[in-house]
Amino acid sequence: MTDEVRSRVGGTVRDETSHGGASAERIAAYLAQFDESPGYLDFARFGPPSRAVSETIAALTDSATRADSTTVDGLMSHEARAKAAVARLCGTDVGHAVLLPNTSLGLFQAAFGVSGEVLVAAGEFPANTYPWARAEQAGRVRVRWMRSPTVTPEAVAAALTPETTTVSVSAVDFRTGYRADLVALREVVGDRLLVVDGIQAFGALEAPWEVADVLVAGGQKWLRAGWGTGFAVLSDRALERLDPVLSGWTGARDPGLLDDEIHPVADTAAMLSLTNLSPINAGAFAVALELVESVGVAAVEARIAERVGEFEQTLRACGAEIVSATGRRGGILAFTVPGVPNDRLGAALAADGITATARADHLRLSPHASTDIAVAEALRTTLFRFA
Repeated sequence: MTDEVRSRVGGTVRDETSHGGASAERIAAYLAQFDESPGYLDFARFGPPSRAVSETIAALTDSATRADSTTVDGLMSHEARAKAAVARLCGTDVGHAVLLPNTSLGLFQAAFGVSGEVLVAAGEFPANTYPWARAEQAGRVRVRWMRSPTVTPEAVAAALTPETTTVSVSAVDFRTGYRADLVALREVVGDRLLVVDGIQAFGALEAPWEVADVLVAGGQKWLRAGWGTGFAVLSDRALERLDPVLSGWTGARDPGLLDDEIHPVADTAAMLSLTNLSPINAGAFAVALELVESVGVAAVEARIAERVGEFEQTLRACGAEIVSATGRRGGILAFTVPGVPNDRLGAALAADGITATARADHLRLSPHASTDIAVAEALRTTLFRFA
């Protein structure tokens, strides 16, 4: 990464101002990093990376292309840098963090690393159901499927049994945008392991991540780091109880010691590592995380909340029905227009330059901090044709 790019994204915000704790200058510098289409409202599916991330990928790829005696060690250093940024954002240390290429791998590691009865909501995104189902098929766990439409502390408490050892939840529901009360869930779960899929929240919402025993998140959505990036953070409880059966050579102690022996599993979060990740992706991930730090999660969250609120007003004014959470919610706004098929409305939005997720039962908008409020008028124009 060039010094110019590094200077734009390095550091943690300390300015005291009225907008999420970040100065106007920091916010402006952060927003200048993004070039997505003005009507792009699909960050819950994919977050277009920043200029700094794109430049870093290009610079590190060029370095790999011109490899010399320092190249590999230089590239590999980015993993430590990314882990350090993860640790800072989670309020922990690097020994409790490990980089992973996606959310699914982290959840598979958790599913095959626990035992006993696991409580999982059947309505979770498939990345948080298949790992537990496969672990059950392999005889590792017994899955207790919770059928509650919303994973509230009350619903979890009612579904727990004395045999339950682990509870897996999403920080933000991918359909409804419901934002889980992690503190209350921690109290309900007690000494059981609490696994949290954080991909729809991390970097976009402030949350008490420290209450999770296993926190997993990919970087391709709200973190805007691109595909092939992600992490897991483990609590001390998780480090003690997980049996990392899928641990690879980089998840062992002294992985660089090639002595023809199988080494014991690491006593840190590295136990979940299978092999070295792409150092180019690690560099991109580090830059994306540092960019979030440069403005602060609170400032990002505040702007997202503003946009969601403004779009909700527009939708209601056009006769749409909001079907997502309106109380505890993240950056997801789901709606329908009575009498209008969702696929037809989704196609009309796309034709007018608005990118949304169209599903059988709703359309989903998910803006980011960089979303221009002018999109609300374009949204209004499209919806009024169907009103």
